[in-house]
Amino acid sequence: MAEWLYEEGIGENRAALVDDNRILIAEIELPSGSPRVGAVVRARLVDARAGALLLDGGEEAALAKPVAGLSQGAALMVEIVREAMPERGRVKPAKAVVTDADPRAGPDLLARIEASGSPVRRLHAHEPDLLEAAGWSELLEEARTGDIVFPDGMLRLSVTPAMTLFDIDGDPPLGSLAVAAARAVAQAIVRHGIGGSTGIDFPTLASRVERQAVAAALDAALPQPFERTAVNGFGFLQIVRPRLRPSLPELLLADRAGAEARAALRAAERLSPPGPHHHILSGRAHRWLAARPELTDALARRSGQRHEFAPAQD
Repeated sequence: MAEWLYEEGIGENRAALVDDNRILIAEIELPSGSPRVGAVVRARLVDARAGALLLDGGEEAALAKPVAGLSQGAALMVEIVREAMPERGRVKPAKAVVTDADPRAGPDLLARIEASGSPVRRLHAHEPDLLEAAGWSELLEEARTGDIVFPDGMLRLSVTPAMTLFDIDGDPPLGSLAVAAARAVAQAIVRHGIGGSTGIDFPTLASRVERQAVAAALDAALPQPFERTAVNGFGFLQIVRPRLRPSLPELLLADRAGAEARAALRAAERLSPPGPHHHILSGRAHRWLAARPELTDALARRSGQRHEFAPAQD
């Protein structure tokens, strides 16, 4: 039976839905003052034409759909329907809709997985590393590099501002390769929490029957809700899914230094005393961590020893 593994880490919280020692869904939650999906907050309309909002906490947001009769400067209550999206070099503001509901916080990661209906097991650093045993490091490597191996070939995942793209590499016969790739893409979309627009570049298939078989395999493997196009003559298919928060690849690629540093903190916390307490990071990860001494202080409290982090020598 599938169960959620939840870990309250240093600098991030982690969760994975695991079945038969395999990760089906993974999420990372970073500390943030920005409101989560489901939060109801006070806001002021700062640009009626663009639907730009200023939330009570000082964050910017945008109306997901225009509302007639609102004038610039109007005070209103809004519900967050998509969280702020980190991108390289900028943050895309959250989206919101007008509501009459009372103010409330949106559910955090633990609350969401507890409401999923699957059992939740909370993990601790002194216990066996069940996340790692299920393939946590390999999952992060998939998200970071975009290289995803499946039995008949490889997917190459790319994150762009417009959409997430999958390219497929593998050997003929192309019809069976494309069907296997469709299943692998669906699993990767779910595993990495990919929403919004996704484009898949399948091998070019001359047969309409083969293209329909690819679409049917995708439909069977990808849970609703989503919309898609047919596979066109060039092998391209587009999917649109709800996008509530950043996918795992978006989260890691938007802050590579932070992702590396947090992974190093996780590994250090799990070292058995008197394990090594000197660690080497890339220069960018070391600078990121040095600017956040509260994280190494937390590591010292939780592990019982002070850890030293140094930058790699060029």
